[in-house]
Amino acid sequence: MEVVLSAVASRLGTETAFEVLSRARALERLGRHVVHLEIGEPDFDTPAHVVDAAVAALREGHTHYTPSPGIAELREAVARYVSRTRGIPVDPKEVVVTPGGKPVMAFTVLALVDPGDEVVYPDPGFPIYESLVRWVGAVPRPLRLREERGFRVDPEELAALVGPRTKLVILNSPHNPCGSVLSREDVEAIAEVCLRSRTWVLSDEIYSRILYDAQHHSIAAVPGMRERTVILDGFSKTYAMTGWRLGYGVMPARLAEAVTRFAVNVYSCPAAFSQVAGLAALEGPQEAVDAMVAEFRRRRDRVVAGLNAIDGIRCTTPQGAFYAFPNVSALDPDGKAFADYLLEEAGVAVLSGTAFGEGGRGYLRISYATSLQNLELALDRIASAAAAFRRR
Repeated sequence: MEVVLSAVASRLGTETAFEVLSRARALERLGRHVVHLEIGEPDFDTPAHVVDAAVAALREGHTHYTPSPGIAELREAVARYVSRTRGIPVDPKEVVVTPGGKPVMAFTVLALVDPGDEVVYPDPGFPIYESLVRWVGAVPRPLRLREERGFRVDPEELAALVGPRTKLVILNSPHNPCGSVLSREDVEAIAEVCLRSRTWVLSDEIYSRILYDAQHHSIAAVPGMRERTVILDGFSKTYAMTGWRLGYGVMPARLAEAVTRFAVNVYSCPAAFSQVAGLAALEGPQEAVDAMVAEFRRRRDRVVAGLNAIDGIRCTTPQGAFYAFPNVSALDPDGKAFADYLLEEAGVAVLSGTAFGEGGRGYLRISYATSLQNLELALDRIASAAAAFRRR
């Protein structure tokens, strides 16, 4: 029988990173060596005390259902952490713990956005933003992030997009894929635009601890914005816990109740032992996080210098996250042909900037969450490939 998908299923997008990973794995099965710079996850192990806490939790019987918004101890710890790091009061009732950060994105859009509403999101930006907007039948309004502004939001361009039908503005700082970080002046100017309208803000702050030459500023801390902001954060990036599937949203209590109902309908609750591990991560020693960020800084500096030394490539210096976003338009105005060439001919898996929206045309995203040895090899291969690509 033919499978006829619903209109809702047909509108749902995907992440190109996993498609490129599949192609790279296929080449490896043929005996090719591939340097993986496509997947965005820390290459570090989860800190030992976090693993120990999870193992102990399993042995102590934390293998059953928990409350849908998360165990009380973790919600309280998240409230304390967000209060301390963002400088805002947070009640545990305003915290919803989720299996990863994506449910916070999805449930926020489902809870706030109706068909025909408009949603502003960064372009280039994480592809799931646009996917979710289209999924619910809303109108996506991409907000271009430009290299000449360091890939930071231009408040004037935002103001031109926000209108009477705008229901949600999505921010991401530190930013994937560009590594840009919003300044205090940026978030204040963005807040001024939002406060003149009825719009909510979904502030994706999942990389908030991975910073190099900047400070993290949450728009929720701007007077008047706390009541209309959802903060998305979690454990995957900061504590190298991508496989543990643990994130959280901080939002007004009434919205948290709605998001919890979605949780009940979709997955019941987050895994009990993962939540105990998350509690240990937040309240335990942080030296592993500091060491990881220091190593990312070292890799960032080498990658940016190496890319800028290649004829036909220029790369701004990212201020946070663990991605470089080099401009390769002098080699390939689109970027995708060069990305494909790097994988198929040079054995380097990267993502085309267009995987993150039209604003990424002519760019590549490179994850430097791998060893310096791998990065040196990748830079050598990219330099040789760039020269060969120009001669074609």
